[in-house]
Amino acid sequence: MKIKKKHVYGLAASLLLATSLLGACSDTKETGEKTGNIDNLNATGMPITKEKIEVDGFAAKFFASQDWNNLMLWEEYEKMSNIHINWTTVQTEVLADKKNLLLAAGNYPEIFFASAFSKTDLIKYGQQGVFLPLNDYIEQYAPNFKKLLDEYPSVKQGVTMADGKIYGFPTIYDPKFTSLRVGAPWINQKWLDNLGLQSPETTDDLYKVLKAFKENDPNRNGLQDEQGWGTGYGIEQIIYYLRGSFGLNKQGTMNVNLDFKEGTEEFRFVPTTDEYKQLLEFLNKLYKEGLINKDVFTTEPQKFAAEAAKGTFGMLSEVDPKELFKLDGYTGAHVLEGPNGDRQFTAMTNGLGNLGMFVLTDKAKNPEAMVRWIDHLYGDEGTKMFFMGFEGVTYEENADGTIQYVKDITNNPDGKNLDQAISDYLTWPGGYYPGIVTQKYFQGAEAKENSINNANQVMPYALKDEEIIPGLNYTVEENDRVSAVLTDIQTYVNEMTASFITGKESFDKWNDYKKTIEKMGLQEYLEVAQGAYDRSK
Repeated sequence: MKIKKKHVYGLAASLLLATSLLGACSDTKETGEKTGNIDNLNATGMPITKEKIEVDGFAAKFFASQDWNNLMLWEEYEKMSNIHINWTTVQTEVLADKKNLLLAAGNYPEIFFASAFSKTDLIKYGQQGVFLPLNDYIEQYAPNFKKLLDEYPSVKQGVTMADGKIYGFPTIYDPKFTSLRVGAPWINQKWLDNLGLQSPETTDDLYKVLKAFKENDPNRNGLQDEQGWGTGYGIEQIIYYLRGSFGLNKQGTMNVNLDFKEGTEEFRFVPTTDEYKQLLEFLNKLYKEGLINKDVFTTEPQKFAAEAAKGTFGMLSEVDPKELFKLDGYTGAHVLEGPNGDRQFTAMTNGLGNLGMFVLTDKAKNPEAMVRWIDHLYGDEGTKMFFMGFEGVTYEENADGTIQYVKDITNNPDGKNLDQAISDYLTWPGGYYPGIVTQKYFQGAEAKENSINNANQVMPYALKDEEIIPGLNYTVEENDRVSAVLTDIQTYVNEMTASFITGKESFDKWNDYKKTIEKMGLQEYLEVAQGAYDRSK
């Protein structure tokens, strides 16, 4: 399974939409929360409602072949809960456009599931009354989620908007699940052995090893068919691994464009630092010599998977190639020492993924019931169902009480990988979901021995939890000041990052690049971000 890191990291603010939206409904309490049909609600246990209810839901899905209206997960949960969801689903690639169109037209459903709303969306639509505030509902009807907020104050801080309200249920990656939080790319140990090389310890070593992989026939087939470093998730996968080697993001990647000036708690803008320039120069060197897959800026995960499965890459920024591509011989690469002596793994969060993975709108007829419905996915039994499925069908229980997927999932007779096989029954592959990911019930690649070993060798170089700053929460007014500015800046940074790496733009233009960003309103953004951070303290 591949966690969708681009959503976990949240690289840019979403565009604020100009919408004509309804105000609070007549059954709205002073808190802004709605009251549904309480008489039909069971306070605890299953079923959630005494009589069956139907709810209109919208969701993003990773596999086009899935029909959520005829999927075992939702059919079985309906039997348990007495709640039937009429699902409308879209592919993740078109999610942003589709959900924005629904909101702009006022043609939105009662619930949004796996829809990855940003903080900007949550505070904007929350204060407009389109998204319901959830604080009181959580207090009364979400004991599992409330327990997590009490256990992890940093997560509670992250989901609580600047107005003190919570508008969405997030993805939480259990902070104790180390191999899900950290991990280096995978390097082909067999190729290293064939060439008499050691796994790289520095960025200079990495260049030499990748060059040797490409030129010296490490697979011993007499052909120059080997490739260096590849990923199907964009250049950011590669950049994240190297950030700490270039002294960047020593406060983690919850606010990926920001870290502190040395010895202070004053923000600087990472993409205009000298260290970021050094990182791009290094990647330009790799790219122009063909040591990174040339289609890294355009390929998609499933397309890249077909290429990677050939076993021609010496290094992969994916999950364990043995689990994903059935390729043996890969081991976790080391955290590298960079040109300035930095050696740290900083691509880390506090375990909080996207905040807006489950949202109730003002059209919800039974908000209490739906909060109970989603809260089940944050508890032990619900997590087990969501990630493992159903006994005798997708998993079996061992004599010692542990559970594991059945062989038709782990060694599918039709040649499907684990993600594909489990998606005949469940929805978690692709990383779009509310709930908590725990090592007990998550049996994707990150929970396997190889990934655990990879994480263990990264941890001595990883940030400590107290060093990681939670995501910044802005007021509506602050969003109004920075959202458009940051969106434009981020678009420009992404374009120029690609141009510098590919050589389309010369590094002689670096100062012009910095001046352009400054003219786009960088200082205003930094001032607002600093204020939000100071307020959070």
